[in-house]
Amino acid sequence: MSESVIDKLAAGDHARTYANYDRPAWRRILLNQESFVVLLLIAFYIVSCVALPNYAGPTTIDFLLLNIAPFLIIAVPEALVIITGEIDLSVGSIVGLSSAALGLAVHAHLGIGAAIVISLVVGLLCGAVNGLLVTLLGLPSLAVTIGTLALYRGLAVGLLGTNAYSTFPAFWTSLAGGDVIPGAIPTITVLVVVLIAIFAVLLHFTPFGRGIFAIGLGKDAALFSGIRVGRTKLLLFVFTGFVSAIAGIYLTLQTTTAVSSNGLGLELDVIAPVLLGGVSVFGGKGAVPGIIGGVLLIGLIQSALSFAGVNSDGVTVVTGALLIASVISTTILAWARRRRPSARSRTTGA
Repeated sequence: MSESVIDKLAAGDHARTYANYDRPAWRRILLNQESFVVLLLIAFYIVSCVALPNYAGPTTIDFLLLNIAPFLIIAVPEALVIITGEIDLSVGSIVGLSSAALGLAVHAHLGIGAAIVISLVVGLLCGAVNGLLVTLLGLPSLAVTIGTLALYRGLAVGLLGTNAYSTFPAFWTSLAGGDVIPGAIPTITVLVVVLIAIFAVLLHFTPFGRGIFAIGLGKDAALFSGIRVGRTKLLLFVFTGFVSAIAGIYLTLQTTTAVSSNGLGLELDVIAPVLLGGVSVFGGKGAVPGIIGGVLLIGLIQSALSFAGVNSDGVTVVTGALLIASVISTTILAWARRRRPSARSRTTGA
């Protein structure tokens, strides 16, 4: 009997679980949800530029990249968690708690360097708590992270209350809101690209990444194949907590305000584009280009709607609708793929 996909992954085989190699290369590259999202992104940008006067131009791109930077920072590690069949809904609250920790540390005159370290440690600890509850106690990640979403947000409110700290070193605030290319490319884009590259290599070009796909395809099979399922999931939750803290630091410095409400509702803006970008909510499927395309698409839609005068409630409705559509489309595509071999076999039998 030939080796299973899981066995090949565990043995270090370079097969990709998200590619169907029985199809021509051009179909694998072009006819998938990731490519569809990228094409939709390009089409929507063109339509927005035509329909909205003064929307086109580098300034719009600059503001778009500034606004979606926190989502891009968190989206890829969040996607890795979802590919294993888990989910982390506490990312927005970790952003808020990390922001609160940064503000308190700076207010206590510990220095910006020490404050950033403290904020990052807070994010690591939050991610570790999520991961340990899921891996050691075997609790469902959905229930765990709903609980820690409330817990971490409550801690942020407890630390800051209604206070807001807005005194930060000018160098760091200008760095967070500055541009590499004036009026076109924000400085934060450099950090975003570096983080995306690290996680892309980790997911697509390492045995650890192949283990992530294997866990999503079947936890028990991955475990019997020698993959350390618990350790992998724990590390992914820690990664997600760490990058959420980075996003919290960025938001605080970019807005020059540390408040307990920083990152409120951010989990929707992270998970929606991840699923829209082709990551299966059931696990085992996803690719970094689709994730980036999903974040850019939702960010562009929100930007265009705001530019057109649509209020925040309308933007939230559209984001929620896209989240539902992404889940439904993934299910429909999976059903269509299962039906196609059946139809092909009936034709051959006839």
